[in-house]
Amino acid sequence: MEARALEHERHLARSQGPEALQHAIAAADLYMQAAQKATAPAERARLTRKCSEVLALGERLKANAKAAGAGSRPPVPESTRPLTTAEKTIILRASRLHGNIFPPWDTTPDPAVFDTAPDGAAYVDPSPFSLSAEQQAIFSGWKRPDEIPSVQGDGDPMAAAAEIDLAQDLATDCSVVASLCAAVRHFRPTEGSLLPSLMYPFDHDAIKPNISKNGKYVFRMYFNGSWRRVIIDDRLPASSTDRTLYVVDRRNPRLIWPALIEKAYLKIRGGYDFPGSNSGTDLHALTGWVPEQIFLQSDDIELDETWERIEKAYNDGNAIVTLGTGNMSPEEEETLGLVREHDYAVLDLKKDGHNRLFLVKNPWCDSLVWTGVGSSASLSVSRAASPYKDMTNMFWMTFEDVVQHFDSLYVNWNPSLFRHRQDHHFTWEMSDKTEELIFINNPQYSILSPSGGTVWILLSRHWQDGELGILRERKAERDHRHGSLANVSKQLGFMALSLFATTPPGTRVPLTEGHRCLHQGPYVDSPNTLLRYEPTPNKAQTLVVSQSELPLPKYSFTLSLFSNEPLVVSPAVEPLAHNVTVHGAWTRRTAGGSAAYASYLFNPQFALTLPRATRLSLVLGTDTPDLPVHVAVLFSSGGQRVTTVAGRDILGASSEYQRGRTFASIANIDPGTYTVVVSTFEPGQTGRFSLRVGAAVPVQLKPILADAAGRLRTPLPSPAIFSDGEERLRTRVGVGRLTRAGILARLDPNRGSGTPASPAIRVALELGTGPHRTTLAVTGEGEFADASRGLRTEDIDLDPEVARSQGGFWVVVEQIGSLRSRQGVLVEVLSDGVVNLGAWENADD
Repeated sequence: MEARALEHERHLARSQGPEALQHAIAAADLYMQAAQKATAPAERARLTRKCSEVLALGERLKANAKAAGAGSRPPVPESTRPLTTAEKTIILRASRLHGNIFPPWDTTPDPAVFDTAPDGAAYVDPSPFSLSAEQQAIFSGWKRPDEIPSVQGDGDPMAAAAEIDLAQDLATDCSVVASLCAAVRHFRPTEGSLLPSLMYPFDHDAIKPNISKNGKYVFRMYFNGSWRRVIIDDRLPASSTDRTLYVVDRRNPRLIWPALIEKAYLKIRGGYDFPGSNSGTDLHALTGWVPEQIFLQSDDIELDETWERIEKAYNDGNAIVTLGTGNMSPEEEETLGLVREHDYAVLDLKKDGHNRLFLVKNPWCDSLVWTGVGSSASLSVSRAASPYKDMTNMFWMTFEDVVQHFDSLYVNWNPSLFRHRQDHHFTWEMSDKTEELIFINNPQYSILSPSGGTVWILLSRHWQDGELGILRERKAERDHRHGSLANVSKQLGFMALSLFATTPPGTRVPLTEGHRCLHQGPYVDSPNTLLRYEPTPNKAQTLVVSQSELPLPKYSFTLSLFSNEPLVVSPAVEPLAHNVTVHGAWTRRTAGGSAAYASYLFNPQFALTLPRATRLSLVLGTDTPDLPVHVAVLFSSGGQRVTTVAGRDILGASSEYQRGRTFASIANIDPGTYTVVVSTFEPGQTGRFSLRVGAAVPVQLKPILADAAGRLRTPLPSPAIFSDGEERLRTRVGVGRLTRAGILARLDPNRGSGTPASPAIRVALELGTGPHRTTLAVTGEGEFADASRGLRTEDIDLDPEVARSQGGFWVVVEQIGSLRSRQGVLVEVLSDGVVNLGAWENADD
């Protein structure tokens, strides 16, 4: 029976409407039967829990169908995808916010919860609501509606006698009030109103909120990945002056349900002094409609296409529109009649001749109104013909002026524009700073659309207590310095969505460079970002979630996909099964620069061991976006440290020095041990890095110790400088006991740049002198080479007894060509014991 229930769940995830409800009921019935037959208590509890979960989903589908049937709006798609245990845990943990618990919505409240208590006491919400210092100065207490003079009198405080005209005064939530102003047309007492499904108690016959007998109100709001239950009482912050601390209706001063909605939302955002949001985010929580932020100052905006899709959706009742200004000077505010960093509601939009017009409302009680200075058109819209003719702080504005003077256009779209929705919930522990510019630990999803129809993807970051503390701290600094509120919001970091075509399709992407990016969304400082695209039919594509400067160590997110056909969505898999990551740094000692410098050999190096032939990928990331970096795989004897680079040694490398990150891929590499070198472009460019190596087989990646690590480093006190006619110079090496040693040599960078054709150098460690000398170790396998990039011999054992009997040990430097006058070769000995070095002498025989 459980198998049959699971089959119904699979069909449920691909269905919608009545069909989805039938599968939910069938699955719940089968789970219940299986629970009744289970003998083990744990198994019975598990199946009962599954039954309850499917029943709860069925209730939501039933309520959704009922709400759609009661009005003219189509049903809102519910995610019917079964959640994993980890996802359920994420949703439950995200219920705790600001000391309150906001559980996921299950069923509509029983009307009895709003009845008068037996003792007649009114409900009191124990949750604290904070106020700013300015608000606290005029605060006279939390009062019930019948205790507030402006609300007292005859009439229904839940019904508006005239067109609603909402305004804010001393509240700091301009985005919330702008959102309420813009959404009022969807809250009116008409068929299709959103209010019946958002506020309780509710009179469905009159299509208006009911007055709660005990002062308790329940709201259904969408945040932190779920519809949630928000409970408040009806006490409002009263003022000792004629100013108000909550949203008011200037034409219906007794109307209180907007203030109750505001209070419920501010409860989940931290209080009446919360530092601000944007209206797109607010409306997403208040209505569940899909938020989109359109950056009006972007070079990519298509004005005609933007107007046409918004105008049609708005006129069809499928879009709520608000606006946000950016930072501007006080002089600009006064001249234009616009408030900086402020949200405005759009109450209407229409065409008037050749003009495309927005009816814009400033939610502040008494504030600046657009002066029309610099307007692109002469407006002839008659206020007398408008239902808003008696309302204040409104003005018509052409679309072109909106684009010129506002920064953001927020559009919240009716999710019922789509038939299918699929939610995925995940956590993301912030990676090391070196991995912020690459995607090796980023959440990534494979998305396949069989039909290729339009897909919208909404990424929502869950709110956390820690974010509120950051905002309040930054806002206090801003107020002290008279800075920008936009800079305050940026303290919470940025996030973005991007879509890639990959090989194989739907596999993970290590970074942007070198991969075909189909869509790149902007980095936004909002907790929501939307990606709209037309997928390639029946071909999986990879969605990447990226971030910059998110300040907290861990976050949870919800990814919501909207479509008109079922999608196949799953976490993207690695194209190569085995991956190893190491971290390191370029320091003053190890930042050797590119292979053009003699110090290249000092760069961090790693021994890479492959047991079988494989494809190989290497991803290098840094903590410095502007640092030019490079990664190379070199042939070396047993993965030893390289001291020089020849073209034939390079098996694979990244593009030439990319800023902040880079990538290399090798189609096929034989088994063996190789050396990987990571470098910056110039010597002395420091920073931290992470290196991730991927292969089809298990690999080992181990740091190669620097030449001087754990060893004595003995430089000759002076460089080897050739006089005219000299081709060989030597110096004696003395040891007191058996010592293992190697020789490093490079051109002296402080003594000129050499001849246009750099001389070739060979360095050897020899035993004895004259015709019977023996070469013990030599650079470049005995070949002369360019010493500007550094040369090194292999390590050998130096036995003092052998030296005494066979003429001693000698370091010999030879040249072909001629060094520029006074330019020399720097030589040092790396050894595990003390060595003594003599002076340079001519060694020509």
